[in-house]
Amino acid sequence: MTASARNLNFGTLSVFLVASLVAALVGQMWGPTWTVETTPLGVQTDEDGKQSITFDGEPRSLEDAIPLEEIQLTPEELNDSKLRWEAEPLNQLGFEDNGASERSFFQIESQRHWGVWSFLPAIITIGLCWVTKEPISSLLAGIVVGALLMGQFDILGGVLIPSISTTTAATILILYLWLLGGLMGVWAKTGASQAFAEYMAKNYVRGPRSAKFVAWLLGVIFFQGGTISSVLVGTTVKPLADKERVSHEELSLIVDATSSPIAILLAFNAWPIYIQAFLGVAGVSYLATEKSRLEFFFGAVPLSFYAAFSVLATLLLALDKHPLMPRKLKLARQRARETGELNAPGSEPLANEAFQESDVTILHPATPLDFFLPLIALLGIAIGTYKALGSPNVLWAFGAALLLAACMAWVKGMTLRTIIGAVLEGQKSVILGSVILLLAITIGKISQDVGAGHYLVSLLGDFPWHWALPAAVFLIAVVIAFSTGTCWGTYAVTFPLVMPLAYAVATNQELTHPDLFMAICFAACLNGGVFGDQCSPISDTTILSSISTGADLMDHVTTQIPIALQAAGLALVLWTGMAYYCA
Repeated sequence: MTASARNLNFGTLSVFLVASLVAALVGQMWGPTWTVETTPLGVQTDEDGKQSITFDGEPRSLEDAIPLEEIQLTPEELNDSKLRWEAEPLNQLGFEDNGASERSFFQIESQRHWGVWSFLPAIITIGLCWVTKEPISSLLAGIVVGALLMGQFDILGGVLIPSISTTTAATILILYLWLLGGLMGVWAKTGASQAFAEYMAKNYVRGPRSAKFVAWLLGVIFFQGGTISSVLVGTTVKPLADKERVSHEELSLIVDATSSPIAILLAFNAWPIYIQAFLGVAGVSYLATEKSRLEFFFGAVPLSFYAAFSVLATLLLALDKHPLMPRKLKLARQRARETGELNAPGSEPLANEAFQESDVTILHPATPLDFFLPLIALLGIAIGTYKALGSPNVLWAFGAALLLAACMAWVKGMTLRTIIGAVLEGQKSVILGSVILLLAITIGKISQDVGAGHYLVSLLGDFPWHWALPAAVFLIAVVIAFSTGTCWGTYAVTFPLVMPLAYAVATNQELTHPDLFMAICFAACLNGGVFGDQCSPISDTTILSSISTGADLMDHVTTQIPIALQAAGLALVLWTGMAYYCA
């Protein structure tokens, strides 16, 4: 280990220890500040004349309400007694008599925050990610700091286990680790995805433009996004694109720009299930349950302007029709076509021959149908359940796709042992991602529990220019994602802050269309994470796009950022205009 590496490790450990000590002292000596919010609730009457109240997204009987005077929750009582340290956040249904047998019903919720210290877990997580480039240890550090701030010293039993034993965490684990990993493993073992991609490439590539268009089209087809799309598209198209003299700067940009942006536009994947866990806001009925949050996610997809413009700009680039192509990208295209030099002079390509090697079992040759039919099943069930139930059941979709892919492999002669082995190999490839996701869920829950979003609302709830809020949250997400190299980790930190803030601004300024304003702010934050991740030199998709296409990392980054900025500029104009309309 070099001296600089030892100094970095010592500095990182010192920062973590100091932050942990500060969190423990603040939590024990100052304690939280409590607030109590009372939100009026309406009474609904069904066709049979039965009355009920929607409380936290679920219908509740009027008899479940408790008189307000019996709840006895006031900020003065909570802040001026030992309850300040001992009380737990409470969410209760209450009523108040108005006379003449009439009652008004309310949601009474106590919330706590530690002032500016509420941001400490997120700051430590982001800061260590930036310095160490290692997300797992950074997330764990943020979790420990947050737990100590709340006075919770049992990190495993009191924080980690309750977080990862939730339905949301289990769903993420089953979907991302078992089903998605297993499906990719079967496709890799049978050669299904490679056979389909090669068929598309060999039958449609007739020159540089068609080679780039096939790369763009495959990026759309592999709409799961992220590392999977980057590796599959890049490794499949690179040999054909190299023959047609497509510069590696262009090819890596197309591969990268059709990974995460496509995943939020064609969101029949793991993204909605993961993100919805961070969208709950007290008093907002359409964000109270997982089903309603998924509906909100899909309803906001048309507002993902950055992703749409990014994909469109990439298509124009592939067709050589982009009207504002940056000079460096023009020179790269000219160099490759005139000289055959696919990388710039002096570049250091991140070539990795392992990405060019196939893991296909040649005794079981695949056809494009081996990939296409499970994909149809996946899309059909996801879209069908979305139309029928209001939200896609991606667990059913991926489960059916995996089962169909496995059955097709078995019918073609692959043994059951080989199929199970392929599933396990695929699952191994996403274990690291699964661990990061579970830790990200935990740090997101801690950000909510320490009241970071609530404190931010208390500071910015009277934000005077509501129309500027979408741009602000977009830039916040960009900075965090660019600094950490992960959009999913960014969402765990930002959404618990952004959604309560957007709701407070919409309520305080009495916007005419508060639900639309909430959707705009959500879309801006969602797309900001994608932008930052896509352009970050420490992002896994950026690095894998460079490796799989044989591009120099910084050449890829510097040629991609101008195109991304153009898409971001157009998106900010539309978000700001729509937010202004919400008044």
